[in-house]
Amino acid sequence: MTLKRISVVLLACLTLSACGGVDPNSPLGQRKAIFKQMLKTGEDLGGMLRGRIAFDGPKFAEGAVKLDALSREPWKHFPQVREEDHTSAKDDVWQKQARFQEMARSLEAATGELVIASKVQPYKASNLGPAVQKVEEACSACHKEFRDH
Repeated sequence: MTLKRISVVLLACLTLSACGGVDPNSPLGQRKAIFKQMLKTGEDLGGMLRGRIAFDGPKFAEGAVKLDALSREPWKHFPQVREEDHTSAKDDVWQKQARFQEMARSLEAATGELVIASKVQPYKASNLGPAVQKVEEACSACHKEFRDH
């Protein structure tokens, strides 16, 4: 009898936890997945420069290229009209499209500069640090203006 009750409660919990999830194929789900990949990649790069992760020059350069490619992807997953799903994006994303696109291009330029900096050998934090900082600042500026924390 107890096993049956536990099974029913467990099944109910699993069912309820599945409700309210984001459809991974929706625009919101797709951009969230890209932003998570960008965050992970950026954290790894910053971690290498700050000593949290062992520095590996070729791996850093690969990460810079990956981050640059990812930085060009999420913008196409912002529909013309705000979706009904719960999103961290402020209404300003849709109301101030020109500014939002300008900040997206700023991030893309910063990641492009990071790729260029990561090609300079020997790898030095003094060459890579400012480029990573510029990427982090571009991300932060956009979050402050367009993300509802």
